[in-house]
Amino acid sequence: MIRIDDNTFEVDEPVWPDFLRNRPAESHKGCYGHALLVAGSYGKMGAAVLAARACLRMGVGLLTVHVPRRGVDVMQTAVPEAMVSIDEGEERWEHCFTSEELERYDAIGVGPGLGTGSVEAMRSLLEAAEGKAVVIDADGLNMLSQMGDRRALLRRLGVAAPVVLTPHAKEFERLFGKYADAADRQRAQRELSRETNCAIVYKGYRSQITGVEGEMYVNTTGNPGMATAGSGDVLTGMMLSILSQNKDNQLNAAMCAVLGVWMHGKSGDLAAEKQPEYSIVAGDLVNFLCSAMF
Repeated sequence: MIRIDDNTFEVDEPVWPDFLRNRPAESHKGCYGHALLVAGSYGKMGAAVLAARACLRMGVGLLTVHVPRRGVDVMQTAVPEAMVSIDEGEERWEHCFTSEELERYDAIGVGPGLGTGSVEAMRSLLEAAEGKAVVIDADGLNMLSQMGDRRALLRRLGVAAPVVLTPHAKEFERLFGKYADAADRQRAQRELSRETNCAIVYKGYRSQITGVEGEMYVNTTGNPGMATAGSGDVLTGMMLSILSQNKDNQLNAAMCAVLGVWMHGKSGDLAAEKQPEYSIVAGDLVNFLCSAMF
C-alpha cells in the first residue's frame, strides 16, 4: 500500500491471505468455505453463471446457487461444479430464507441478474443473514435502495460480520443520493462506511474502497476493456469466494474488498495483454484469475 494521506492509500499490491497462497496438504473442501449465491432470473441467468464460475475459480470449497425453477437446467449445465438450490418461483426469486436455512453457509452473495421484483425475499435474506459475511451487488443493491430502513439493516449486518457493497455510480446514487462532485461523494462514502459498518466499493476507473474507519483505498489495476456486460458479476463471485474462505477473519471487510477489486482488475490487465481491449468479455476475466495471483 502507498500512503497518499493519513486516511487514503493507493493499492499497488493487496494483502495476500494464507488461504489463497498456502493450502495445507491435509486440507479438504470444507476448509475453504461454503458459499451461497442468490442470483439469476428468467432471461438473466448469464449473470448467475458468471458469478458462480468466478466464485469457484477463486477457490471456494463448496458453492450453492439459489435460482428460479427455469434457471436450474442452465446452472447445472453451465456450472456442473456448483450445487443448486431451487426456488419456488418459476422465473424469479421468491423464497424467504430463514436463519436456520443459512446456518450451513460461511458467506452469502446476492444480486447478479435477479431483477427488482423480489424485495420481500431480499428483506428476509438480510434479516436472516445476521452474523454471516455478505456481498451485495447489482439488483440486490437496487432492491435494497427501495427499503427506507436500509442503513439500519446494513449496520446490523456489518456489526456482526464482514459486509461488502459493490455499487457503480448509478447504484450508489440510488442507495445514498446524489452528491455535488467527486470530492463530496468520496467524503460521503467514507462516512457511509462508518455509519453502516460496511466496506463500500465504488466501481469505475480507479475504483475506490472505503472501510469502517472511513479509510479509502484507491485501486490501480484494470483497463477500459473491462467496461463490458457481466464484469461486475464476476467481481461479485470473486468477493463471495474470498469472504467464504475468510472463516478465520484473516482479513477485515475492507481488505477482502481491496483484494477482490485488485485481482479483478489484474485479470483484466492480463486479458488485455493477449487480445485488444475492445474484445474483452466478462468470461475472459474468470479465465485469467488463476494467473492474477502470481
